[in-house]
This record gives sequence, structure tokens and C-alpha cells, in this order.
Amino acid sequence: MRVIAIDGPAGSGKTSVARAVAGRLGLEYLDTGAMYRAVTFAVLRAGGDPADDGFSEKVARAVDLRVEQDQVFVDGVDATVEIRGRSVNRAVSQVAANPGVRSEMVARQREWVRRRGGGVLEGRDIGTVVFPDAAVKVYLTADHAVRALRRTRQDGLADAPSLSDGGLEAAAVEAVAADLARRDLIDSTRRAAPLAVAPDALVIDTTDKTFDATIEQILELV
Repeated sequence: MRVIAIDGPAGSGKTSVARAVAGRLGLEYLDTGAMYRAVTFAVLRAGGDPADDGFSEKVARAVDLRVEQDQVFVDGVDATVEIRGRSVNRAVSQVAANPGVRSEMVARQREWVRRRGGGVLEGRDIGTVVFPDAAVKVYLTADHAVRALRRTRQDGLADAPSLSDGGLEAAAVEAVAADLARRDLIDSTRRAAPLAVAPDALVIDTTDKTFDATIEQILELV
């Protein structure tokens, strides 16, 4: 199977890069982070407490989850917008740290690849846990301030081309930066599949690197 694993923290450019690489190679693409967001959405929708490991695991094993290129369906409901909302943002790292939830999602991710004979997967543990034998492993990173700006603009909390032009709400970026720092800490210190760089992964810092240059570097590795 031809598996390309792209890992990294939020705001490092994983989603856009993974989509582009998949398109260039004619492979299917899977956003595994969306799967954990979908489970979190299902937990909250059921009135559960994300801190209740047993409840979250039960939901993860029972949920009908479908992740497509631009849409996410949870038990038949289009949750594409909701899984990126504030309530899910606040709880997703806690749900994703649940060993039972991760075990179920990893099994589904491996089955997704098996049915397709390969693919481009992005997440936080693809090259270390889900597919440690992936043919190509990439770890994307970026300066914390740049990641916060990207995520702020992605979430539509502000709209400006740079941090210094006066058009961006500083409070919005600061809030996102604080949330990213919190998630980074949880993701990198959790017991189950923590965010980490695979020993044989190509580390790419996208802080000052153009999108096209990043894509070309990965394609060269492929």
C-alpha cells in the first residue's frame, strides 16, 4: 500500500498540503483530525461529558462516521461546520486523548487505507502509530505566532494579510494562540499516541516557506 503520512500541530499547514499532495499524486486524502472532531461533536450532541472516557469510547465505537473531501457526516447529519465550532475546539483534545477513542479511530483509518490501497493521511500520529511503516513520512511545523495567525484566519475570526498591518484583531490572535498552546500541551503529553516526530520523518518548517515549495519538497521525497 502506498501511504503518505503527514503529521504536525494545528496551523502548520497539514490540511492544505495533504490535499494538494493527494491531488498531484492521484491519491485519496483523509483528514484524521476531522474524525476526532466528529466523535467530539457526537459526544456533545448526545449530551455527554468529554471527560467521561467510557461515554466517549462508547460513542466512538457506535457512531456512523463519514469523512469526505469537503464534508463530514455524523450519524447521517452534515456536521462539516459544527466540528470546527468553538464547543468542539474546546473539547476535541480531551476526547482525542482517550485511548479507547484512538483505538477505534486508528482501526477505521487503517481500514480506510486498506479499501483504497493507499492514500495521503494527515494528523498527529499517522507516521508514528497508525502507519509506522508508511513509505513517506512528513512532519510539518511552523512558528507559534504564524500558526495562530493561520488558524485565526482559517476560522474566520479575523481577516488581514499580516500581523502588523493593524487590520487584525490582536485579541482574536492571542486567544487562538493560547488555545493552540493548550492543545499542543495536551497532544504532546497524552499517554495514547502523543504528537511526536517519527525518527524517519522529513521535518519541514513552513514558517517562511511558500506553499508550492512545500508541496514540491514532499513530491521530491515521494
